Amino acid sequence: MFAIARKQQQYETYILTDENAQSRLEVVPERGGIITSWSLQSQDILYLDCDRFADPSLSVRGGIPILFPICGNLPDSTYTHNGKQYTLKQHGFARDLPWEVTEQITNDLVSLTLVLNSNDQTRAVYPFDFQVAFTYELKGNTLEIRQRYTNHSTEPMSFSTGLHPYFFTSDKTRLEFDIPASEYQNQITKEVHPFSGSFDLSQDEIDVAFRQVSANFTSATDTGRGFKVTLSYSDLYSTLVFWTVKGKDYYCLEPWSAPRNSLNTGEHLTELAPGASCEASVHLKVTFF
Repeated sequence: MFAIARKQQQYETYILTDENAQSRLEVVPERGGIITSWSLQSQDILYLDCDRFADPSLSVRGGIPILFPICGNLPDSTYTHNGKQYTLKQHGFARDLPWEVTEQITNDLVSLTLVLNSNDQTRAVYPFDFQVAFTYELKGNTLEIRQRYTNHSTEPMSFSTGLHPYFFTSDKTRLEFDIPASEYQNQITKEVHPFSGSFDLSQDEIDVAFRQVSANFTSATDTGRGFKVTLSYSDLYSTLVFWTVKGKDYYCLEPWSAPRNSLNTGEHLTELAPGASCEASVHLKVTFF
């Protein structure tokens, strides 16, 4: 049985459920269209910092924030377009703005579609007319995040996009990773290091980018909690980021369409012609053992 319910707390929250699979997803449209919670068989798959979530002045740490029209940050938070300089903060504005619910489905699966349209606020920092549509589909032990990006401008529109899922774990030493790459770049020092399948969790912060991945999937097995999370994604996504902070019960495996500063460098930047659209998807699957 599939259902969608709504509850009003600090923010209106949409609750998607697949009762047979004991799967439950919470989405908050007005707080950046974010997924705040996904539980499966009474296990929390995602982490959420509730104090930060309750403070509108702070970025959310938890759930699955949406990154658009950039991933990561820009030097001095600036980029230039057509000779004019613009200021755009880390990860862009999509995660901070209210989204509009446009469709709800509860037939063979349960899904919720939200859209973000350009407005005066977005055009001040990103001079394009656009629509971004996200559809969250829940069925069984899977979550599909389908996206459509449309350029309503009269000129080509350049962007990058990504997801920033925070996965909950009670013991990071029990994690095993399958990442299809042989090296990564430290996002802090910019040094490139070989990757052997594990991370030095004694560091205060790990922030690395895999910029040469050989397959469209990655997985993390939590042997302490008894399940594996597998992410698979469209060809649009070129980069995988791993991020975690010592002492926090989360790790992030983030599919990005382009690395940091791509709006300035052009590296893996997506460009849409006037009136054009492109689609992408990210698929999350939980396997218990």
